Amino acid sequence: MPLAFILACLWALTACLAGMMPTRFHWPAAWVLIATGIPLLGLVTVSMGPWWGLGVMAAGVSVLRWPLIRLAQTLRASFGANEAQTPPGE
Repeated sequence: MPLAFILACLWALTACLAGMMPTRFHWPAAWVLIATGIPLLGLVTVSMGPWWGLGVMAAGVSVLRWPLIRLAQTLRASFGANEAQTPPGE
């Protein structure tokens, strides 16, 4: 089994364990997992191919769904605020 896949499995196990920790540790753990997951995703994609990379990315997104939801909410709020400032008809 390739080393990249073993590291990705250990990353997923760590993410599950971080989810079981008290709430105050969730966001710091999420940032550490994001910072380590992005290079790991590149390693998996280079060593095992794009389909495995997409599979690992889907697994990572399913584990780290809250940071993505918060990012979407922030973007929606900032774009919604810009649309509310423009007068109608322009």
